[in-house]
Formats: sequence, C-alpha cells, structure tokens
Amino acid sequence: MTKQDLKIVFFGTPDFAVESLSRLVDGGYNVVAVVTMPDKPAGRGRQIQESDVKRYAVEHGLPVLQPVSLKDEAFIEQLRSFEAQLFIVIAFRMLPEAVWQMPPLGTFNLHASLLPRYRGAAPINWAVMNGDTETGVTTFFLKHEIDTGDVIQQRSCPIGRTDNVEVIHDRLMMMGADMVLETVDAIIDGSVKPIPQDQMLTAGQQPTPAPKIFKDTCRIDWSRPAEALYNHIRGLSPYPAAWTTMTDDTGVVTTLKIYQTGEPEPFAAGESPVAGTIKADCKTLRIACADGWLQVLSLQQSGKKRMDTDAFLRGFTITATRCD
Repeated sequence: MTKQDLKIVFFGTPDFAVESLSRLVDGGYNVVAVVTMPDKPAGRGRQIQESDVKRYAVEHGLPVLQPVSLKDEAFIEQLRSFEAQLFIVIAFRMLPEAVWQMPPLGTFNLHASLLPRYRGAAPINWAVMNGDTETGVTTFFLKHEIDTGDVIQQRSCPIGRTDNVEVIHDRLMMMGADMVLETVDAIIDGSVKPIPQDQMLTAGQQPTPAPKIFKDTCRIDWSRPAEALYNHIRGLSPYPAAWTTMTDDTGVVTTLKIYQTGEPEPFAAGESPVAGTIKADCKTLRIACADGWLQVLSLQQSGKKRMDTDAFLRGFTITATRCD
C-alpha cells in the first residue's frame, strides 16, 4: 500500500491539529474527509465561528463533516461511505466505539504529553504548571478509556525555565506533526509495534491526570509557595491566564490577569508579609507568596488590554494593600 492508496479521515478542531493536517495534505497523503466541531458563536459579538481545522479543510477542498452527535446514525453512515482504512484524531472529542473501531487499520491519536503522564484535556498546561522540565508527544491507538491506548511512537522535548504554555504548545505542535507522518508511514509499511501503557509504568507508578482547566483552576492562591505560583502563572499563559483580585478601601474589586512574573525572590531578613501583600512603586509591582515575592511583569486589567507592568502603573493607581 502507498500513501496515495491509504484513505484517511482526519478528526480535529484547533490550530494544534491544523499543522498535522497540513503536513498530510502537502505530503500527498490521501485525506478523504475531515471531521470537526460544529460552528458556534464566540467572542463579544457572539458571531458564528468556524474551527481552525474547518477553515483549512474548506480552503483546500476537503469534505467537512460537523456532527452534533458522534453517535448519530446518519453521520456514522456518511463516515462509513468514505471507506477509509485509517482515522487520525488530534485535539478532538472522545469518539464512540462505533467510530474508532470502524477503519480496518485502526484509529490513532496524537497527544501532547509523554503518556501515561498527563492523560486528559490539558496536558501542556499541567506539565508547565507542575514545574516539569520535560514533556513530549505521543501517538497511540484508541481504546475505550481516554488516553490509555497502546503507544505507537513517542518523543520528548525540554521545558525551559521561562517557557510558558504558548511556547510549549507551538513546539509540540511542530514535533507532533512530524510524528503523525512517521506514524502513518509505519502503519503503511507494517513496522508498528505498539506498547501497552501499563508496561511503561515503573513499579508503584501511577498515570498522571491532566484534567480540564476551569476558571477556579486559574485563580492564584497567594498562600502557596512562590515557586509553585511562578509555574502556575506560566502554565496558564497566555490562555486562559491566571487571575487574582484587588479590593480597595472603598470595596471596589479589580480583577487582574497575570501573564508573566520574574523569578521568585526570597523575603528579606525580618520580612514576613501576609500572603497577597502588594509592594508597588511607579514601575514595579510585587506580590507576597507563602515564602517570597513575585514581581509581576505582564498583566491585564478586566476590560483592558494586556500590557507591561510599568505601563499599567502609569495609568492605574493601586490603593489596595493586598490581592485575594
């Protein structure tokens, strides 16, 4: 079988998936259809938005399926009509068994972690938030439980001390696209030797969860150590962004998204400020954590644009004494 003979259906939604789809199309692989999320309203104007994958597919003349329900019989029959031998899934919803078992060569997923570490919806965020120094990408065949299938290929990359989630996202997107093509080629030539994930765990080791990020997940708890919050902030930057509030003496609450801080700074001798205490001058803003200060370098006031802290302080007078 050649790559022109192999019929592929591609499942994906965000820009992370577009790079792999683009490599497949540009590489001459036979992508016969694309499945993506239905269009939905987004933004302040609630205008209907198409997914990044849909926009690419339409521009390149690929058939696009946008089922509301992946269990809908009409969708399943339409999917079956393409007679694809392989499905590829990247940053998409969990597929029902009737779908992922359909192609004779299987369905594989590209996941942005070194499985079995960080199974779940937000593997890149949690790897940075937890202060890991390494992450990577994995391709694996789908099975019933999410992110538990047998591993096909895996590749690691470092997480730098100042890297945020955007930097790692883009790095893994490019690495992952390379691996998708390598995985398809290995399936074509029959050299795939999948490894069960339980064989990749050392004695007593457990898989690492990477649950979905919610608004409360992003709130900064200043009573935590400075190192933990340094990682927390860069693991959520630029999206969805860590946040905190300041309440002034009159009770006015200001919400701030914090995108970047300096390295943790230990308290000076004799200092023991309450967690959340603000120390600011005309150019710098520091906030006390459990064991040190974090200097805020980039932030955004609710309803305003993101800016460097010195620019923010030129237009905003801080009257609050601490953050909550």
